Amino acid sequence: MCVSVFLALLVFTAITVWVAGLDLGPLNTPVALGIAVTKGTLVVLFFMGVRWNTPLTKTVAISGFVWLLILFGITMGDYLTRGWLGVPGR
Repeated sequence: MCVSVFLALLVFTAITVWVAGLDLGPLNTPVALGIAVTKGTLVVLFFMGVRWNTPLTKTVAISGFVWLLILFGITMGDYLTRGWLGVPGR
């Protein structure tokens, strides 16, 4: 099982290198993030053992990702609304 997951990670790494050389326009970032999320999911589920662990471990892992999404949301909310306020003195 671990060998097949390791080989899948190697394949996804090769795909990452291949996609980095392509010009996909605005799709570069979503494709790279999709590959990264897939590789991260494989690592968390199999190498970190979350797939076969207790429900509490699964809850902690999921809550960590939910917290990360909340932080990203707050950060993007701040970044996207910075132009709404005028700069004093201009």
